[in-house]
Amino acid sequence: MRIQTQLNCFREMLAPVLETNAFYRQKLTEARITDPNDVQTLDDYRQLPFTTKEELSVDQVSHPPYGTNLTFPLEQYTCLHRTSGTTGSPLRWLDTAESWDWWGRCWGEIYRGAGVTSVDRLMIAFSFGPFIGFWSAYHGAQQLGALTIPNGGMTSDQRIRAILSNDVTVLIATPTYALRLAEVAEQDGINLSEVSSVRVTIHAGEPGASLPATKQRIETRWGARAYDHAGATEVGAWGVMCEPQAGLHLNEDEFICEVLDPETDNPADEGELVITNLGRVGMPVIRYRTGDYVKLKSGACECGRESRVLDGGVIGRIDNALIIRGLNVYPATLENIILKFPEVQEFAGRVYGTGTLDELEIQIESTNPNPNETATAVAAAIRDELGLRAIVKTVPLGTLPRYELKSKRFTDERVS
Repeated sequence: MRIQTQLNCFREMLAPVLETNAFYRQKLTEARITDPNDVQTLDDYRQLPFTTKEELSVDQVSHPPYGTNLTFPLEQYTCLHRTSGTTGSPLRWLDTAESWDWWGRCWGEIYRGAGVTSVDRLMIAFSFGPFIGFWSAYHGAQQLGALTIPNGGMTSDQRIRAILSNDVTVLIATPTYALRLAEVAEQDGINLSEVSSVRVTIHAGEPGASLPATKQRIETRWGARAYDHAGATEVGAWGVMCEPQAGLHLNEDEFICEVLDPETDNPADEGELVITNLGRVGMPVIRYRTGDYVKLKSGACECGRESRVLDGGVIGRIDNALIIRGLNVYPATLENIILKFPEVQEFAGRVYGTGTLDELEIQIESTNPNPNETATAVAAAIRDELGLRAIVKTVPLGTLPRYELKSKRFTDERVS
C-alpha cells in the first residue's frame, strides 16, 4: 500500500530531523512527536502541524542567512538556490549532494513522462541565476545522459539561432518565454514549427502549459507537444505530465501529497495542495502549505501510473485569486479565455476601485487590422464564461512587457 511505503520513508527521514534540525525538532516536539515511531498511521501523520512559507521566512530573518531548518552542519551542503520571490521575500534553500541527486531523479520522472531520452538535445532557456527550477532540470538531464546546449546570458535571438544550429529537440522554459521565443522568431521571418527540430517542450513556473488555450498556442508555434510540470524551490519537482496528457500526476514516490479544503483543512477533492518531501533530509518541508489550488481527477490514468492526477494542473495560487464583485477569479482562468483568440499577441490586466465598484480592465495587443473587434470579442467571452464584465482596451503591438521567467500580467490596484 502506497501510504505505508510513504510513511516508512517519512519515519526514516524523521530520525535525523528530530535529532539535529532545530526548526522541526521544536515544531514536532510541541506536537508531542519526539520519536519517528510516533507516526504510524495516516491519521497520526495528519495530526502533524503545517509548515508555512511565512514561518520559514521569519526563521531565516531571525537566524540569518539560512535559518534553523538545517539537519546537518553547514559544510555538508553543496548547493544554494533561492525562491523567485513571487509570493513574498525570497527564501534561501540549501541542498546536500544527496538531496541534489534526489532533485535530478524527480526531474528524471518529468523527462520520462514526456518521452525524453538520452538521444535528445535539450535547451533549458534560462539565465541560470539563483532560481532552482532549471538548474535542477539541467542536473536531471545530466543524469539522463542527454546533451544540453548552454545558453545562459544569451538574447532571445541568440537562443533561437542556437536551437536551430544545434538541432535542439527539447525546449524547457516557462510557457510565457516559450511564446516569447516564437514571437521573436516570427519577427525575424522564422516559422519554428517548420524549421526547428523541437518535438517536445516542457514548462514550469506558471500554470500555462495545463491551460488548453496556452498549450495549443505553444504547440502550434513550435510544432511540438507541450508538457506541464510543477514544483517549488522549497519543496521539489512534484508534478509530472505523462504522454496521454490527461492531467498532472503527483510524484507520490517522492512526496506525501494532500488536498485540503482551505477553510476546514479537511481532506477534499479540490483545495490547497499540502506536501511533505521525502528525499530532502538536509532541509525538508513537512506538511507544507504550497498555496497552490488544485483539483483531483477521478479514475485511473491510461498511462498505467498509479499516482493520483490533478485535473488541469495547478489551477492558481490561493493568494493570487482576484475577488471581483464577489467572484473569485484566477489569473490563469482569464489567460485561458484571452489566449483562445489567436490574434492576441500579449495582454495585461488590472483591478481597480473598491467594494461594488471594482472594475477589471484588460489591455491586449492584437494583430487584427481592426483590433477593437478583438477587444469586443474578448470582453464577450469573459462575460459569457465567468459572468463578469471586463473593460477590454487595445494597445499597439510591442507595448506590453515580455517575460523570460514567471509573468506578472495582473495587478490589483485596490486599497486593501
